[in-house]
Amino acid sequence: MPVLYAIIRVRGVPDTPPDVEHTLKLLRLRKKYHMVIYPKDLPGLEGMLRVVKDWVTWGEIDEETLAQVLEKRGRVVGGSKLTSELLKKYFNAGSYEEMARKIFTGEVLLHKQEVIKPVFRLHPPRGGFKGSIKKPVGDHGEIGYRGPAINELIKRML
Repeated sequence: MPVLYAIIRVRGVPDTPPDVEHTLKLLRLRKKYHMVIYPKDLPGLEGMLRVVKDWVTWGEIDEETLAQVLEKRGRVVGGSKLTSELLKKYFNAGSYEEMARKIFTGEVLLHKQEVIKPVFRLHPPRGGFKGSIKKPVGDHGEIGYRGPAINELIKRML
């Protein structure tokens, strides 16, 4: 079963170096609190994360959290909400949980399909960030790799 990375842009646009800004655009993270989901084994992803490590936080998303993200923040091209009828029509999935399972098994690649927008716009985290958005997770900050703890942050941002 492939591992999926949820990548969230934590820092805004001002004072971003051009190479970092370019890499963030390639990752489709144009604004603060935008989230994308990519398979961990995607070629070049590790290098891109190394470049933008001071602007984003990432970790392994679980199936339950992905289903909640699809339900609450999923949008289709055109801007309307992602509904279970659309999931049934385009992906033959009866529920958000079933769609999350299809994404997890690799049956549907979220970054390559044409129906669901690949970027999820999140709220700032409820209760605020626990540390500085200028320091890495290991130094009581918020940026960089945080592993499965990303799920707790995503749930606070829905």
